[in-house]
Amino acid sequence: MEDRSLKVALLFLGAIACGAPAREGPHADHGAPPRGRHGHHHRFDDAAGWSKVFDDPARDEWQKPERVVAAMKITPGMTVADVGAGTGYFEPHLSRAVGPSGAVIAVDVERDMVAWIDARAKREGLANVRAVLAPASDPTLPAAKVDRVLVVDTWHHIDDRPAYARKLAASLAPGGGVYIVDFTKESPHGPPPHARVSPEETIRDLGEAGLGAEVVPVDLPFQYVVRASR
Repeated sequence: MEDRSLKVALLFLGAIACGAPAREGPHADHGAPPRGRHGHHHRFDDAAGWSKVFDDPARDEWQKPERVVAAMKITPGMTVADVGAGTGYFEPHLSRAVGPSGAVIAVDVERDMVAWIDARAKREGLANVRAVLAPASDPTLPAAKVDRVLVVDTWHHIDDRPAYARKLAASLAPGGGVYIVDFTKESPHGPPPHARVSPEETIRDLGEAGLGAEVVPVDLPFQYVVRASR
């Protein structure tokens, strides 16, 4: 299991670095809408292809979604947004955390990903999950209604991060928080070093939106977690 988990980790992180599902190889089309300040743009419109990588069960061994969700301190009845939700990897975990009385808003900029999440929610009985198509510059979340926002491996794709952070801040309900999970500078895997955003930069981005932010000590091998709130 350990060998398989490592292979999945390398495949996942290599695919992100290349900008397409690994089966397409390093010459895949990178012509997605602008999503990164560093010019690190990808095509993420092949949901079926990405799902083979993102949703491989062995990913749990290093992504450790249960630790991420536990760090968010979600309680039943909350509204949680997953921004840059992709194929919906985190949705089953978030759905269980908020319970039947809560809601999960899965936001993505790719129409194919949104359709995939909707189909997945129906297939897996995630009645509290709703997928939303949003432009790259705006998560289109309801104002002052969201208790937790999760952004995984997406922060380094966003053009104007402080402006985007202000929109996330505007969505927060009283006591709400934003959780950014992204690759460390030291990780041997992930996007090219120039495309990564350090925890300090992320904290600064969120601070420009009027949010107090700090690193949360979650034991992840390739990523950091930053928590922000008013």
